[in-house]
Amino acid sequence: MSSMKKSLLAVSLVAALSAATTAFVLPAATAQSGAQTPADAAASVSATPEAPLVTGLPDFTRLVERVAPAVVSIETTLGAPRGRGQQQMPDDAQIPEIFRRFFGPGFDMPGAPRGPGGNAPRGRAMGTGFIISADGYLLTNHHVVDGADTVKVRLSDRREFDAKVVGSDAESDVAVLKIQATGLPTLRFGNAGAVRPGQWAVAIGSPFGFEQSVTAGIVSAVARSNQYADQRYVPFIQTDVPINQGNSGGPLLNVAGEVIGINSQIFSNSGGYMGVSFAIPIDIAANVAEQIKKTGSVQRGQVGVIVEMLTAEKASAVGLPDTRGALVNNVQPGSPAEKAGIEPLDVILSVDGTRLNTSSDLPPLIGNKAPGTKVRLAVFREGRTRDIDVTLGQLDTTAATGSGMPAPVASPAQASGNALGLTGRDLDAAQRRQYGLGSDEGVLVINAGRGAAADAGIAAGDVILRVGRTPVATASALDRALRDLRPGDTVMLLVRGRNGATQYRAVTLSGATDR
Repeated sequence: MSSMKKSLLAVSLVAALSAATTAFVLPAATAQSGAQTPADAAASVSATPEAPLVTGLPDFTRLVERVAPAVVSIETTLGAPRGRGQQQMPDDAQIPEIFRRFFGPGFDMPGAPRGPGGNAPRGRAMGTGFIISADGYLLTNHHVVDGADTVKVRLSDRREFDAKVVGSDAESDVAVLKIQATGLPTLRFGNAGAVRPGQWAVAIGSPFGFEQSVTAGIVSAVARSNQYADQRYVPFIQTDVPINQGNSGGPLLNVAGEVIGINSQIFSNSGGYMGVSFAIPIDIAANVAEQIKKTGSVQRGQVGVIVEMLTAEKASAVGLPDTRGALVNNVQPGSPAEKAGIEPLDVILSVDGTRLNTSSDLPPLIGNKAPGTKVRLAVFREGRTRDIDVTLGQLDTTAATGSGMPAPVASPAQASGNALGLTGRDLDAAQRRQYGLGSDEGVLVINAGRGAAADAGIAAGDVILRVGRTPVATASALDRALRDLRPGDTVMLLVRGRNGATQYRAVTLSGATDR
């Protein structure tokens, strides 16, 4: 080998060794200098990997083989359209993103708009159900069979039966059916109280008429309230399980094949699945079904209070550190709450030790207990929490929920006699009847000024019932109750609005008198 080649080889070896040395030495040098490259950081993270929290994917074939025989398709024929003056279903374009009831394709919705003359051929509706006893009892949704003249049930083995509606409950959206058959496959009930977000869930039903369709997903949330329908006694299970028209009334199952809920509603602006589905917890449904089977109706417990949600401002005004709980704005005369000493402006924090996160948590906890049950309420009042025992009464579902309020009556301008700039006027007997008030309740607002009261949403035509815990029945009493307010003070006003709703409004006095 020539001397020149030897020199080149030596240079190459030195360069290679230098590169290798640099590759191994630089990390140590970098560590010593206190700096760290992104590649080094990634290496240090992956050097001690955590154990995976989720492994593998479930195979639902065995589950479906076991439970599918107990899932049925339900088809109903609907009666004549509603008479003149009865409420019609609004057009879809007028219902953006609400909870929709769902039926199969091509079927008339009960109460849907009709053609000229208000007559239409008898329609059909479709849903799902499941068998809960070998002698032929089934569960489905109330809205699947509501208004139906006939109900037909088709089993997974293609046998068909005419079903009798044993009973139905609109408040929970649960219906019990009965067919004349024996030796039927049944589904077991799971523990809905143990359901947690992130768990797998499976639905079986008849979306768009495709019977025995299986979909799966996870539980998204629990104890969801439904602000779009009158189902305040149902703490819904929310899932991302694909649910569509025709799935309604079918079972929501856990990975053990146990029913944890009844698929009831979807949140959609198109009528189809959009990733948010809701199921009635099976413990609620089972309680309703048992009452229907025994008595044909459902009884619910009642405390006798009207509650509202706590905002940060209201919580601060009553002395609470957070917004958890239900603010009492009305106690019904003669109710269990009144007998137990509960007052407006109390905040109910828990029922039998179960904490309330929001006011909508209270109705399910109370309504799903039987009348006569004794419950213990943790109530916050004037800076301290006290336990109050209440024996529940029976919910009166026929009680009026309120009526339209009269329009504000024009009045000559008057000077306000209070720091909030509110101008009030005594109500006459006719106005008290219109507002549903007693002889010693309420002051009509004829001018709310331009300050904090108006900013809180108070306006002419509203009626102020209380200032804090103090009832007011005259304009002079209102002025006296507000007389000692100072800039920066927050006062809670119980207001019955022009729409009939009653709620507390937190009003904070600004630096100057509001006019």
